[in-house]
Amino acid sequence: MADVQGGKLVADALIEKEVTHIFTLSGGHITPIYQYLEGGPITLVDTRHEQSAVFMAEAWGRMTRKPAIAMVTAGPGFTNALSAVANAGFSNAPLVLISGCVGVESIEKLDLQDMRQAPVIEPMVKKALVCHKTERIPEFVDMAYRTAASGRPGPVYLELPVDVLNNFVPEEAVRRTHTVPEGRPVDLARVPEILAMISAASQPIVIAGSGAWYSGAEQELAAFVEKTGLPTFTATQVRGTLPDTHPLCFESSLAIRPGAGMFANMSTDLVIFLGNRLTLYYIFGDLFPASAKFIHVDIRPEEIGRNRSVALPVFSDVRELLRALNRAIDDQGLHKTLPERFAPWVETLKKADVDGKAEARTHWESDAVPIHPLRLAREVDRFMDRPDDIVVADGGDTQIWNGMTRTVVRGGHYLDSGLYGCLGVGLPFANAAKLLYPQKRVLLLSGDGSMGFNFMEFETAIRKKLPIVAVISNDLGWGMIRHSQELRLGHAIEAGTLIGKVDYHKLVDALGGKGFFVDRPEGMRPALEEAFASGKTCCINVMTDPTTVSPGSVALANLGGYKA
Repeated sequence: MADVQGGKLVADALIEKEVTHIFTLSGGHITPIYQYLEGGPITLVDTRHEQSAVFMAEAWGRMTRKPAIAMVTAGPGFTNALSAVANAGFSNAPLVLISGCVGVESIEKLDLQDMRQAPVIEPMVKKALVCHKTERIPEFVDMAYRTAASGRPGPVYLELPVDVLNNFVPEEAVRRTHTVPEGRPVDLARVPEILAMISAASQPIVIAGSGAWYSGAEQELAAFVEKTGLPTFTATQVRGTLPDTHPLCFESSLAIRPGAGMFANMSTDLVIFLGNRLTLYYIFGDLFPASAKFIHVDIRPEEIGRNRSVALPVFSDVRELLRALNRAIDDQGLHKTLPERFAPWVETLKKADVDGKAEARTHWESDAVPIHPLRLAREVDRFMDRPDDIVVADGGDTQIWNGMTRTVVRGGHYLDSGLYGCLGVGLPFANAAKLLYPQKRVLLLSGDGSMGFNFMEFETAIRKKLPIVAVISNDLGWGMIRHSQELRLGHAIEAGTLIGKVDYHKLVDALGGKGFFVDRPEGMRPALEEAFASGKTCCINVMTDPTTVSPGSVALANLGGYKA
C-alpha cells in the first residue's frame, strides 16, 4: 500500500466526521493540512484574526449543537486564539481547536514561533491533546471530536507538530477510529422525589439553562411546563428554547430584566435549575430566599451544589429527565391538578411582569436626543420580529440593554458573549450565523468599544458575501467602565474610558459595504429597513446617550464587595 502524509490524515478524518466548515487563518505550520483540504468538501472560512476564527467556531457550535472546527498556526496564531477559547469554555460550546506547532525535532532549538502551547491552554479546555505520531492522527481527531461533544459540551485542543503533519507513513500503519457517544445519563430514581417537591411547593419556578438547549429538550421542556403549570425563566444561552411568547414563560431569568424575574427569584420557595449554573447572574445564590429549596439538574455532577446547598441533586441529561418526568406526570394524573394549583402564583407573576416593565417603558419609548440605548434596543427588537430572525449582542452596557429588551422565540437565535464577558464576539458571531443560515436576517447590536476589537471582520463579511447588519450603539467610549468609575470614584478616568466620535459607517463604506448614520430616534427604523433591503453588509452608526447608567455598570462598581 502507498504511504500517506500526516496532513492528508487530518483532512480525511475531518471529512469522515462530516465537518462542512473550518474557521481559520492560514500559517506555515498548518499548510500541510490546507493542501489536502483545497478543493475538497470542507469549506475553509478565513478570517482576519485567529480570535475571530475561534469566535466563529464557538457560534457555529452553539447554534448547531455539534463540534465546530477552528484551525490556527503556531505561536502567535495560537496565543491570538486563547481569549476566544476561554469564552467557548464558559459557554459550553462544542468545538475543536487544531493548532500547528514547531516540529518535534526542533523543540528547544529556538525555531520560528516555538513555544510550549499545551500547558498554556490546558486549564481552558475539556482536554488538551498533542499527537507526536503521524499514524495516530485519525485516532486523535476522533478523540478530540467526541470529547467536545460528549457530556457537557466544550472546547478541546488538538496540537499537531509540523513535522508530524509533513511525515509520510505506510497506510497499513494508520489506526482509524470513529466513535459517536450517544448515551445520555438519567437518574430515574429522582423522578418521584422531584414530583413530590413540586407538589408540596406553593411558589415554584423553573430556570432552564444551556443544558436544556444542548440536550435538545425544546419539546420536552414545553410539555413539562404545560403539564405542571410551572412559571419558567430561561438563562442567556437557552433563550428561545421555550419561547418568550409562551404563556408560562416569563422571559430571561436575569433579575435586571424588566418584568417578573426579580420578584419571582426573591419570592420563590422552590427553584428547579435545569442545566444551569449558580453564577454572578444570581448573586451566587443569594438572590433567592434562604428558605427556598433547590432541585439542581446537571450532566456534570461536580457543578451541583456550587455556591449553595441543594436539597435534591440530580445527575442527569435534561432532555432524558424531562421525558421521564412527563411520563410520570401523565401516569399519576398530575397534569390535571398541578396547573390549577399553581394558577394563582402564575397570575401573581403576570402582574409583577406588567409592573416590572412599566418603569422601563419610559426609556423604551423615549424620544430623547441623544438616543436612549434602551430605545435603540427596543427599536431593534420591534424590527427583528420574524421567528427566524437572529440577533447578536456584543459589548458591556450594550449587551445589558439588549438582554433587558430582546424577545426570543426560537432556540439558538440569540447570541451574546455569555458569562466570560469577552468583547469582540459580535462580528464573528454574526458572520457565522449568516453563513449557517443565509436565508435568515442577522443583526448585530454592538457597543462602539467592542466593535473595535474585530472591526476588520466587516471585510470578511463583505468578501464572503454575508449581508449582516451591524448596529453600533455609539456612546463615545467604554460606557460600562466609565459609569462604574463615576459611581465608585466620583469621576471617570478619561484615559481608557473615552473614545470620542468615530465614523464607523464611513469605514464600512470604504471597505465596500454600506454605512448609515443615525442621531435621532425617528431615523432608526428607516435605516434598518434600507440596510436589510440593500442586500449588503451594513453598519448603522447610532449616537446614543453617553450619560445613561446600566445595571451592569452598577454591578461593576460594586465588584469585589467594594464600599465607598
